[in-house]
Amino acid sequence: MGALTNQPSPQHLRIRARADAGARLVLRGIALNLVLAVVKFAGGIFGHTYVLIADGVESLLDVFSSALVWAGFRVAAKPPDENHPYGHGKAEPLAALAVALFIFAAAGWIAVHAVHEIVTPHRAPHWATLPLLAAIVAVKYGFSRRMQRAGDDAGSTALGAEAWHHYADALTSAAAFVGIAIAVFGGNGFEVADDWAALLACVVVVANGVHIFNRALGDVMDTAVPVAFENEVRAIALGVEGVLSLDKCRVRKSGLVHLVDIHVVVNPEITVYHGHEIAHAVKDALEHSPLNITDVSVHIEPARPLV
Repeated sequence: MGALTNQPSPQHLRIRARADAGARLVLRGIALNLVLAVVKFAGGIFGHTYVLIADGVESLLDVFSSALVWAGFRVAAKPPDENHPYGHGKAEPLAALAVALFIFAAAGWIAVHAVHEIVTPHRAPHWATLPLLAAIVAVKYGFSRRMQRAGDDAGSTALGAEAWHHYADALTSAAAFVGIAIAVFGGNGFEVADDWAALLACVVVVANGVHIFNRALGDVMDTAVPVAFENEVRAIALGVEGVLSLDKCRVRKSGLVHLVDIHVVVNPEITVYHGHEIAHAVKDALEHSPLNITDVSVHIEPARPLV
């Protein structure tokens, strides 16, 4: 077989377009986190609340993790080459793994400093931080839902991780809102309520990180796709003329795309040329389907005679 060319196929051009759209959304998330970090730092300093400062630090960490996701998208969108015959899709779940590690680091940092604030006497936060937090929660939740829809449409683990990350930010800000409200309206003795809220929010953040880590690790380790997806692949292959049944069907996710290894059963009396045509028809049907399949390996099996 000849060397692979760098000329992308129509399938890879579609994948690149989706990757570019995802990368643009990630860049918008980076800009949003930069703005929110400034707002949170200002609110935390002037409103006398550590939980907002911690939230601001997490937003800055989000900028770095989002930059990794953006880089992962750029690499994953590249077509196959001689050194990467199956493409560069693994860069996308690797970026998601990096996001999970950033989430764990952020949770640890917030927890340590929240404990320090709990044992250190300080003044109660200002009530004006409450409407600020309410606005932050609304913006973060809305953006996370938008990114989740984009991730579902693109079949992107990294975008899904980013969406969960933004959603975790909304949760931690919501916890901060509750904690500050208790501190403001509770009066003396409740000054550390926002710090306890920050500490409890770390539990949610860690759980979020575990979810992202497991999903990304599954992609890296070629975990089987959902049964419903495999059944769609089988239905398309069985719809090709000349295919009597299927023997094996293996599907693995590689970043934004899927790779298929399938064994089709045909009439044992047909010629090798005819069997070759059926194999190509199966390959074309799968690669032109809406399932984001870019590589199909078809093995022809003769039907066994009835005994």
